[in-house]
Amino acid sequence: MTAPAGRAQQKASTRQSLMRAGARLFADRGYAAVTTVELGDAAGVSGPALYKHFSSKEALLVAVLLDASERLLDGGRLILQQASAPAEMLRQLIAFHLDFATSEPDVIRLQDRELALLPVDARHTVRRLQREYVQEWDRVLASLRPEMSEGERQTRLLATFGLLNSTPHSAVPTGDQAGVILAEMAEHALLGEVAGA
Repeated sequence: MTAPAGRAQQKASTRQSLMRAGARLFADRGYAAVTTVELGDAAGVSGPALYKHFSSKEALLVAVLLDASERLLDGGRLILQQASAPAEMLRQLIAFHLDFATSEPDVIRLQDRELALLPVDARHTVRRLQREYVQEWDRVLASLRPEMSEGERQTRLLATFGLLNSTPHSAVPTGDQAGVILAEMAEHALLGEVAGA
């Protein structure tokens, strides 16, 4: 590995460490209560090092929430490209979202609580990415339940995301069974009672 490549890899690693630390601290204590020194300490760098990677603490918050929305949308689209049957697409979407909520609980909590703090342009971008992600799910649900109105599908989808995003809270007391339970509940919430099921 050449020296410039090694430096670039180190820089990317430090950036990711700062994003993980930011998500955790912002989720635990609230964005306003966290200092750049605390962010640096949590990421294993000096507080001023934050500014080598982000222009401000706010820019770090933006990066965390944009990254999450982009990863969810990209993952959802990949599932729709690779899975053939709509029922399998839906199961994979549920499993994907559950995995994200379980592996990124701080980001889920942060998105719930701090999204309104983003600058207007960034907030609009995050909201647009979220809408596109929901639309990917909606295409699958519409193909499985064509008799459902758009309004009913939206209600079911948003309620299901609320259920799946509860994973960081519900997974602790119920252990490994939480994912299985929530996946079954999510599928039922989306599809409802299907004749012959």
